[in-house]
Formats: sequence, C-alpha cells, structure tokens
Amino acid sequence: MRLLYTIWCAICLVVFYLLLFPAQFVFLQREAWKPLAHRVNRLWGQLLFFAIGMPVRVEYRFKPEPRGVYVFCANHFSYLDIAVMGIIIQNYYAFVGKSDVKHIPLLGYMFAKLHVQVDRSQPNSRAYSLTKSIRTLASGRSIMIFPEGGIRAESPPQMVPFKDGAFTMAIQQQVPVVPITLLNVYRILPDVSPVRMHWHPLRAVVHPPIETVGMTPDDVERLKQETYQVIDAELRKEAMVST
Repeated sequence: MRLLYTIWCAICLVVFYLLLFPAQFVFLQREAWKPLAHRVNRLWGQLLFFAIGMPVRVEYRFKPEPRGVYVFCANHFSYLDIAVMGIIIQNYYAFVGKSDVKHIPLLGYMFAKLHVQVDRSQPNSRAYSLTKSIRTLASGRSIMIFPEGGIRAESPPQMVPFKDGAFTMAIQQQVPVVPITLLNVYRILPDVSPVRMHWHPLRAVVHPPIETVGMTPDDVERLKQETYQVIDAELRKEAMVST
C-alpha cells in the first residue's frame, strides 16, 4: 500500500505541474509577472497536498506581513520541504538552492528564472549567490533558505550546524530572520532508498522573528546560534512527544 501511495503522489506531482506549467511559463517572461509565477507554485503545492489527502497543520506563532521582507530559515531533512514551504508561507520569496535542480525538465527552467542558484562545484558560486540574495532582499522580496546547506543530517531530527550565508544577508539588509520548524516532514518522505511516502498530517511551526536592526557583521555567529536554538528546541520537544 505504501508503494501504491508513493506512485499516486508522484503522479499527482507531475500531472499538476504539467497542467500549470503553461501559465507559469508565461508569467516567467517578465519581471513584473514573476510574483504570479510564484503563486502558480503555491497553487501547485496546494493541489498536490489536497490530492494526496495530507492535511497541513501550521502553528503560526508569528504571521508574516504579506508585503514584509524576511529571511526565512528552516530545518531541511526531506526533499518534500521545498513544496511545504510554498504552502505555509504566503510571501513572495526566492529560494536559495542547489543549481542541480536546473537539470530537471520544466522544473529546472522555473527554478533558474525565479530563484537563486548555488553551484557548489564553482569556487565563486557562494559569493555570487550571496550577492544575488542581498540584491533580492534590497528589491523588497524575501529569501527562503535552508541554512544547513542541504539535506546533510544523518540522524534527523538532529540538525547539522548552520552556515553563515542566511545571517550575513539578513544583517547586511537589516531584515528579520524568521525561524521555521518542519516537525515531521522527514517522517513523511525520508531521505532514504527506496523512496516511499508515508501518510502523516504534516506539522510545522512559524516562530516569531529575530530582529537584526542594529546588528553588525560581528553578530553573525550570535544570530546563527539563536536561530539554530529556536528550531532545535522545537524539534527536541517534538521528538520527546513522539517517543
């Protein structure tokens, strides 16, 4: 049954994206239309989770202002996390993610046009992506980032240490960091082989923002650790309840 459910989820993911891609392709052709392309992504996620019968339960301890500019930081244990973020956060944001996505047909085209790519094989890619992210924030658009630098944890829900980029850009632009805890996505789609979807009501917490006004580059480490601790505390609490 789990294999059949996984196949059904894959079919829904592909079919809905193919149906929505023509509209998305049009919206990606002009900068002024790109927020509409972002909404198409959000609609794709909503249709997907509805079709696979998976409720999304988010505890908003902070409700981001729709036109506010933030650096959203979440733990990252599953490839499903990307679709989840489009459901729980309504703001217009750019993902910072691996350039490998650009090789996926259609999806890669959208990612290259709408988000910020990091090519770890290129020595200057991190500096380029940081500069582009800062420009994105300066333009009034939020950033969504997984500060672990990818799916790197070997034993979720234990995270690996965060990288500096998210906190450097937040301080440089003096915008708040919003921690987000994805509580059980790794149980729904574990990063293991063979790939299998498990049915659970998806749960997440959007935490109050950490303000960066008045911070300097010397505060990057402190901001990074504070964000890590907020997310980690919620993961530990969830792990205790689960056991």
